[in-house]
Amino acid sequence: MSFADLPLLNACLNTTSAILLLLGRWHIKNGRRTSHKKVMISAFIVSSLFLISYLVYHYVHGSQHFQGQGFIRPVYFLILGSHTVLAVTIVPMVLMSLTRGLRSDFIRHRKIARWTYPIWLYVSVTGVVIYLMLYQLFPGANLM
Repeated sequence: MSFADLPLLNACLNTTSAILLLLGRWHIKNGRRTSHKKVMISAFIVSSLFLISYLVYHYVHGSQHFQGQGFIRPVYFLILGSHTVLAVTIVPMVLMSLTRGLRSDFIRHRKIARWTYPIWLYVSVTGVVIYLMLYQLFPGANLM
């Protein structure tokens, strides 16, 4: 594996995180607290691995410039902008949700998790969309 493979790895980690979030939601809606806990811890671990990989890639490679033209360009930057703002916002929310859940502070956990879940899911899904737009649909400069 090389640094050029990290964007694909990051997209796979984001996809995995989104699937785990959906599965975790399903478990809690069906009263399966133990399974919910395991899946959400797994989502946290996968998202943490994503963040490490993302930071390493951008430290080594820098930014990848979007090559799309026309109407798709403002669409891309709208997705990127909302993704970026929410990605920064979600980190403390995930930590707070996880901490409250692990401490069995379920009332406060539910209060923050109802906001954390959709934002975390949005960030995971839009991360994959951004990858597809940057590296698959409108590839430009060489990765390395």
